[in-house]
Amino acid sequence: MTSKNLFSTSQIYYPNGGNTPPKSSIGYRATRVMAGALNASQMAMAEAYINGLEIPDSVFRSMMDSSMSMLFQHAPGLLAPYEWVLNESDRLAESSPELMKVQYDLPQAMLNQMLGDWDIIYPKYSMGLWENGATDLEVSQIQMIDRVIEKLEIVDGDRILDFGCGWGCVPNYIMSKFPNVRFTGLNLSHHQCDYIRHKMQDPNSYLSSDRFTLCEGDLNEVEFAEKFDKILSIGVFCHVGNLTNAFQKLASLLESDGKVFIHIITARIPNNMSSGFTHKYIFPHGRYWNYDAVPSHNRDLQTIDRWYINGINYHKTFTAWLQRFDAAQDSIKLLDYNMDYAKFRRIWRFYLLMLASAFATCDGQYNGNGQYLLTRS
Repeated sequence: MTSKNLFSTSQIYYPNGGNTPPKSSIGYRATRVMAGALNASQMAMAEAYINGLEIPDSVFRSMMDSSMSMLFQHAPGLLAPYEWVLNESDRLAESSPELMKVQYDLPQAMLNQMLGDWDIIYPKYSMGLWENGATDLEVSQIQMIDRVIEKLEIVDGDRILDFGCGWGCVPNYIMSKFPNVRFTGLNLSHHQCDYIRHKMQDPNSYLSSDRFTLCEGDLNEVEFAEKFDKILSIGVFCHVGNLTNAFQKLASLLESDGKVFIHIITARIPNNMSSGFTHKYIFPHGRYWNYDAVPSHNRDLQTIDRWYINGINYHKTFTAWLQRFDAAQDSIKLLDYNMDYAKFRRIWRFYLLMLASAFATCDGQYNGNGQYLLTRS
């Protein structure tokens, strides 16, 4: 089989939007074998880097750029190393305790240094918007939230639920712009909630007003006495394994004329994607939905508009995070990571370099962020 035909097989016979070819088909099985082999080679490189292999950043980026460009354009079927990536799982979220441990419950001082921690813009672990002329990370995050305000059509007096509110950056900024907006932040991470609780005691923080309520818990179990005019979720749906059940739950929390805004990493390829490295070290069971996944799950919620955000925006965000991470080594190396710091640093440098390169691939046209506006069906 020629390389051209090989790539065609891995593209055509890949599960896409529920139209899944039989698992017994030759094309499907060949794709799964090739995806496993690619994942094994990528993991071998990652493990070598983590354990001390010296690869200059410029060489790393060049290797990523050439390989990812080929995969996105010619063999997207190889970008999902595990079958659970292909379709919805049975559970709303998977590996939540592991995710909190390896990702969101890291030392806060390290995350503050990497992500930024300013007067209004608290740490925010998602894309900054650079395409409108932002010159630094703080401004890029402000412009990103301004876009959310515009697309969700937030008006003063709205009651808003932030599903997966992180460190409270988005509620804090929006409440600074709208004096009568009321926010409820839902978050599963105890460490992030501790950060928010500290801000709720700070009179200089908008989170300290009676317009903000924190709910530490799981979307599966949470109940609210009121319904919301608007619901927003930024970055969380990469950790949600079942869109159908999640949308059903969000619809039950929404006023009949309310709106939902979802911002996620997405790929303009036929299938969902993932990474063996990020699954093991960064985002257990992280799944990056393809650009059509949200509108293809219209049932309780209906997609009324959507936008693709070019991946160069996230490339610049990851690049800024890497620069800040490297610049803070003298202070953050003294913190407790439950492992040797040299290994932790290499894990995170590999992650930041890899994602920055992946989002820059093909000038950001394939791998970027999706934004979706939904209403109740």
